[in-house]
Amino acid sequence: MKISLITATYNSAETLRDTMQSVLNQTFKDVDYIIVDGNSKDGTMDIVKEFEPEFEGRLRWVSESDKGIYDAMNKGVKMAQGEVVGILNSDDFFAADDILEKVNKTFTENPTVEGVYADVRYVKWDETDKTVRVFSGKDFKREKLNWGKMPPHPSFYVKRECYDRFGLYSLDYPICADYDMFVKMIWEGNINTLYINDIFVNMRSGGTSSSGMKVHKKIMRERMRCVREHKMPSNFFKQSWRYFQRVFSLIKK
Repeated sequence: MKISLITATYNSAETLRDTMQSVLNQTFKDVDYIIVDGNSKDGTMDIVKEFEPEFEGRLRWVSESDKGIYDAMNKGVKMAQGEVVGILNSDDFFAADDILEKVNKTFTENPTVEGVYADVRYVKWDETDKTVRVFSGKDFKREKLNWGKMPPHPSFYVKRECYDRFGLYSLDYPICADYDMFVKMIWEGNINTLYINDIFVNMRSGGTSSSGMKVHKKIMRERMRCVREHKMPSNFFKQSWRYFQRVFSLIKK
């Protein structure tokens, strides 16, 4: 089973080397690695070209202006040749060398499964060996989407044909297109998903959707619009509950 892995980049030279090296280190080699760059100006593409020979034909890339990260992801999905598609952000890296091996094994042994997900470890930006917190998908269930819960997006791998059925990431949601996609695939489409009890990705803290009160206000506005669009049985209180849970867990800790 071929796995297409997509990395969207824009001025990612500071972190991309770790990302690409973690892909290169994967023991599973039937990988269609796609880098979609937004016309970076900081040397990002120099790193891509430096690594390219080491992938021995398994790396494809494009560098051109885009409309943001989800537009770049959509380009990658359209380019994908694998039966399964996953996303690895340009400031993230795999937590171990056998992650794609586990993804392949899970799909192979469970032919009716259409999507798998696991856990993501948030790490300090400059000290990636230090854990900030773990975003676990263990307790996720379909009905929790209307409470604002979703699987950790960087750990999510889905059969490519699901994008054909449910469409690409909506550019109407600059921050929450991942939540909208989960609503389309899991809530409305009720695809068969399976949780893998493992940490797939180390994610540097401080990404687009993880910093600042203004950003979280935008997230809430986008999510409420998504709820209305898909006619989900949700409301502002339900969508806010995940913030209360995070506070409770920090207090308990």
